[in-house]
Amino acid sequence: MGLTEKEAVERLKKQGENKLADGKRISAVGIFFSQFRDVMVMILLAATAISALLGEITDAVTIILIVLLNAILGFIQEFRTEKTLEALKSMTAPTAKCYRDGKPVVIPAKKLVTEDVIELEAGDRVPADCVLLKSVGLFTDEAMLTGESESVEKKTGLKTDFDNSLNKQNIIYCGTSITKGNCTAMVIATGTSTQMGQISTMLDDIDYKMTPLQKRLAELGKIVAIICIAVCILVFGAGILRGEDAFTMLMTGITIAIAAIPEGLPATVTIALALAVSRMMKQKALANKLHSIETLGCTSVICSDKTGTITENKMTVTEIHTCENVYNVSGMGYRTEGKICKGESNTPEKTDKNIALNELLQCGVLCNNASITLKNTKLFSNKPEKEWTVTGDATEIALLVCAAKTGITTEKLKNKWIKKAELPFDSETRYMAVLASCGDEKKCFYKGAGEVIIPLCSHYLNENGKILPITSNIKKQIESEIIAMSDKALRVLAFSYCTSDTLDNHEKQVFLGLMGMIDPPREEAKIAIKKCSSASIKTVMITGDHKNTAVAVAKKAGLLKGKMAMTGAELDKIPDSKLDGIINNYSVFARVEPAHKLRIVKSFRRKGEIVTMTGDGVNDAPAIKEADVGVAMGITGTDVTKQTADVILLDDNFGTLVNAVEQGRCVYSNIRKFVRYLLSCNIGEVLTMFLGILMGMPIVLLPVQLLLVNLVTDGLPAIALGMEPAEADIMTKPPRKSTEGFFAGGLMTKIIFRGIFIGLSTLASFSLAVHFGGTIEQGRTCALITLVVSQLIHVFECKSEEKSIFRINPFSNIKLIGAVIISLAILIIAVTFPQFQVIFETVSLTSNQLLTALGLSIAVPLLCGLFR
Repeated sequence: MGLTEKEAVERLKKQGENKLADGKRISAVGIFFSQFRDVMVMILLAATAISALLGEITDAVTIILIVLLNAILGFIQEFRTEKTLEALKSMTAPTAKCYRDGKPVVIPAKKLVTEDVIELEAGDRVPADCVLLKSVGLFTDEAMLTGESESVEKKTGLKTDFDNSLNKQNIIYCGTSITKGNCTAMVIATGTSTQMGQISTMLDDIDYKMTPLQKRLAELGKIVAIICIAVCILVFGAGILRGEDAFTMLMTGITIAIAAIPEGLPATVTIALALAVSRMMKQKALANKLHSIETLGCTSVICSDKTGTITENKMTVTEIHTCENVYNVSGMGYRTEGKICKGESNTPEKTDKNIALNELLQCGVLCNNASITLKNTKLFSNKPEKEWTVTGDATEIALLVCAAKTGITTEKLKNKWIKKAELPFDSETRYMAVLASCGDEKKCFYKGAGEVIIPLCSHYLNENGKILPITSNIKKQIESEIIAMSDKALRVLAFSYCTSDTLDNHEKQVFLGLMGMIDPPREEAKIAIKKCSSASIKTVMITGDHKNTAVAVAKKAGLLKGKMAMTGAELDKIPDSKLDGIINNYSVFARVEPAHKLRIVKSFRRKGEIVTMTGDGVNDAPAIKEADVGVAMGITGTDVTKQTADVILLDDNFGTLVNAVEQGRCVYSNIRKFVRYLLSCNIGEVLTMFLGILMGMPIVLLPVQLLLVNLVTDGLPAIALGMEPAEADIMTKPPRKSTEGFFAGGLMTKIIFRGIFIGLSTLASFSLAVHFGGTIEQGRTCALITLVVSQLIHVFECKSEEKSIFRINPFSNIKLIGAVIISLAILIIAVTFPQFQVIFETVSLTSNQLLTALGLSIAVPLLCGLFR
């Protein structure tokens, strides 16, 4: 059996080790230097060099420190996200039991080759894609590859079948796990040839993409570059026309152009994003990449996996039918909370008085190989909740959890009923049977498909414990109930028993009832989907599960809109061009494979949508990496998905994603606010200097005074604007379009006009002071006060793009109040304290000069507010 050691060595040389591809590697140095490709960063680097040449060493050192800070942060983020493939490798089985030279040996899984024969049992992870040679009651968990919540039955088929495509019953796949049974199998694919290997290849083939914020900042950088060049040319030209020295005017033009650069912008953006990361962390969302936070705010489509994301990934019994009554079961997942109530009643049913229900639940517990034990977990809340720790098949776990809601548990029954023999479930017989004894009484308990169990039943048990004959009408009623439950996408099991001391296929069994179960939607997911809808965000469910199940879950979750659903097979028949035309008509995609998920995400992106993809399994990883924002589940998510994702939901709560979207919208809104503030202020400064030169005035503000304005009074309020709380209506507006420019909505007009007013006010302050007998130093001091105070008032105007300064709440951001007070204090110190007057070349002012300077500062925002 199996290969000889010599054959295995030769094949290993040809095929290579059973491991995933190493992928595209970028050196740490390469990652670091790639951070300097941004247009804004290049402008700052040029400004650093020019400042150093002009002797402005303080400016040069400050700018280079800002650039290095951003480069280090970017390096850390990118280096961490390149660990995806390493996480995939850690999921492959480390060892394997295989036959070499006819003897069973344990070898490293990476040494496996095709046609190696291996043995596996419950709890083992499959080390390679294999075809079954022998199997006994074999079930595997393939959720990580297909998204199906139920264990998949595997059985021996054609032993020469080397096709390892998904959803084949005689193939077991690398990285999946054995949940029940055992098998002997032959390896048919290793390394990158396995299904998991193909996923790793897809991850490696997905190229890096710029986020919307990075694109908009690049756009902003180009605008700033154009402004700098234009200012330099205009100042140089104006000076030459006035007969000034050419070299002197060139240096002056360059100096003013550097003043036009908002040096604090990259740092302010970084700080705003970092603060958003901190706020999201408090709400149980961890951001792997800073820029992805803002991209979340642009999201127009959320593509979500079903199992474990929209649903609990925990099969739950929701309905029980006996011949006489229908019972609804409350409580989701593996929590102990919940009850079984008759019909529309809210009163828990007492099983000690309802013999039929009691026997049905006991049958579900006895005809079962799973186990549940109690544990306490806080579930990210202050009140601890009881939850079951579970092992075994998901369907059997659901039966145990349901019975436990009435106090019927394995622990209580094992002292009463003793198992004597078992007939395991098989896809041919489609039922499971257990022989058990209670004293002298012996019974066979049956659990299986309704169409198998019902024909074997001649009687049924009523609530009072009486055994009554099943009439043809009662049988029709049971069969119609099975159809109705199946139409709700419930998995239906029938239960019965007979008195016997053997496991033979007995007729004249006593029918106990039906149980219907489903992997239910999370309650918080329903709320989140509704909130997404109000924010004009389309939610799409993509799952490997059956179409009917997907549609039923989608209806319960409230996301089924447009056409019913599209399957992976239907998707394969449609070319990309046609898919792009109809994709917005669908909100559910079922029976899809990883390549389908990737294709769906790409289609939405081609339509100009900003796509967020959520998921927890390996099968979600390629689509998560392709999406504009990838979101992984922190508890149930695999390492692969977490490393691939931009954001991780630490509590697996779909609702947390909505909070993260709100933070993303808030971040972008705040970035627009402080960009508006910084550019308006810089335009005001440049205009002051430029018009002063053009009008033949002395230099209005000295370099040291401009440095004070740029690095202190500009910076602190801008950072504080990045901490603005979200506006009340932020989640009722539609998401921004991917084609929307940074200055959309008239932002550039506001910036230019406000910058002009700041510049003219500052020039007027200087001119009036000098005109009415003041010295040039007093004129500069007046101009400095007008410029700074104008900016500190303007920062409050920037709190809202829709409301005037008189309609906003100035105290909604205490940090902004603090920043303005600090900046104002620095100005007061610079113009009143003699030691600092020497440094900043300011002088004391008369009362009239001070009032004029302050009056010009207040006049423009006052007029703007009144007429807005």
